[in-house]
Amino acid sequence: MARSNGGIIGKINKTSFGKCTVTSKTSSGNITTQPGTRQVDYLVVAGGGGGGYRLNGGGGAGGYRSSGHGPASLQGSSINVCGGSTYTVTVGAGGAGGESGPETGAKGSDSVFSTITSGGGGAGSPASSPLAQGGSGAGTKTAVGPVPRAGNTPPVDPPQGNAGGTGIDSGSDKGSGSGGGATAVGGSLASPMNPAAARAGGAGAPNTITGSDVTYAGGGGGGAEAQPVTPGGAGGGGNGGIGGPSDTATTAGTANTGGGGGGGGCGAAPSAVYNGAAGGSGIVVVKELNKASGVWSMKSQMAAKQQGTWPEFGYNLDYLVIAGGGGGGDGGQGGGGGAGGYRVSFDTPLAGDAVFVTGGSHAIVVGAGGAEDNNGTDSSFSSITSTGGGRDKGDGGSGGGSPRYAASCVGSGNTPPTTPPQGNNGGVGDVPQGRGGGGGGASAAGTPGASGATGGAGLASSITGSPVARGGGGGGGGPNTYGPGGSGGGGRGGTYPTAASAGTANTGGGGGGRGDGTPSAAGGGSGIVIVRGPSAVTFAVTPCTNSTATHPGGDKLATFTVSGNLTIS
Repeated sequence: MARSNGGIIGKINKTSFGKCTVTSKTSSGNITTQPGTRQVDYLVVAGGGGGGYRLNGGGGAGGYRSSGHGPASLQGSSINVCGGSTYTVTVGAGGAGGESGPETGAKGSDSVFSTITSGGGGAGSPASSPLAQGGSGAGTKTAVGPVPRAGNTPPVDPPQGNAGGTGIDSGSDKGSGSGGGATAVGGSLASPMNPAAARAGGAGAPNTITGSDVTYAGGGGGGAEAQPVTPGGAGGGGNGGIGGPSDTATTAGTANTGGGGGGGGCGAAPSAVYNGAAGGSGIVVVKELNKASGVWSMKSQMAAKQQGTWPEFGYNLDYLVIAGGGGGGDGGQGGGGGAGGYRVSFDTPLAGDAVFVTGGSHAIVVGAGGAEDNNGTDSSFSSITSTGGGRDKGDGGSGGGSPRYAASCVGSGNTPPTTPPQGNNGGVGDVPQGRGGGGGGASAAGTPGASGATGGAGLASSITGSPVARGGGGGGGGPNTYGPGGSGGGGRGGTYPTAASAGTANTGGGGGGRGDGTPSAAGGGSGIVIVRGPSAVTFAVTPCTNSTATHPGGDKLATFTVSGNLTIS
């Protein structure tokens, strides 16, 4: 009998070729899928509830719903979408904190993507009130009977949150319960007063859908009359207020975590202690999947390949790519060399997006530092190229400083331009001081000769697990004093009779400019390429001068100090 699937028996599925594209929305708007995307993972966190006024309870965390990348017990299923289509995203606001008249906080607002809705966190309330219910419930007020403080409201499976805790009013022990979080109920108070950690806001849930391990949806801490402060739950929950002789104000839930706001305290305290704090806003993150499960006919596979919708399997990889630094100027009182271009996707203010890289062998180029009066050479990995640093008065990843005698010829950084920028301009030389300008660095321009001729500062990255500064500009040279190199491997300038120093190897630091007389300028430091991937990836490197390692958190690392090849599997 003929088969409609080309003779292959098995389930017919749609491919999804989303290139593992991750889109984070911190405010409401739209997401447009890739043409080949058919399935996505999601993280949808609602706004956290506001804490109540004066012992009216910590706010509940916004509802937490995710299809993966977090606790297994909270993982739903990925959802089907259409390729090349626009989807409306709603990111819920955090609820306002309660103040005198009315004392009730406000619930957080829902967050929505496609068929997934997460409920806003419950609000700290003075009496039985449905406002205490929500994605996670709020804590209760002292001296008031139990309120319906339930979490997972409206109910979904897996559950989106937990209930809030209960307060007490017993002699000197006065305090309110804390809001619930994504993975735990809010803490309750006991008499005598229990430790702060035992009554904290409910803990949130960690999630790595963005590529970073971030905890979301912690409950707000309840308020109390006396120390210690009741802390918010891990995942952005705000702390409760404390009255008495050591007044401590409430704190709000952290923005874009869905954390609940801290509940107000009591006693002889200012309004900042009494007032409940606002909940944190929510977030929506969508990851477009590469997926081809099931059994496929050759006809279906060929059609998908022709349409560009058959998945290419690979990984989103973080990187640090630094080019070779520029050499210092060898004329009298030369400018410092510019640092090699600095491009990174990890943990710095200049972080760009990770790159999707398929399995197989990939060439890695590590740029050499430029000799005196020469630019450094480029470094590259995948689609990322960092440009060699400029010689004195030369353009490049970071520009070289100008010599004393050509102050108007400063080198331009971020050439060619990238976003985020890969470097900065060099500094101008100065005739009266007789010094060249400092070379530009990864995070700052070179200092003018009139102001010290220091090389521009580099930038520290912890991509390997420890912060290391690289990409410093070279210092300018002078007849009597020299410019120091910029932090991150920049070489110092020369001064008679001392020669300039070179940029440090494998930092992309610029070389120091020549001082006066015979001693020469110095070359730039070589570059470096570091690649970081998830625990599931395997890296192999050649030649053996380069190295691989495993980060304590499980991520894989490949470090290239010379050009070679990276094999990904």
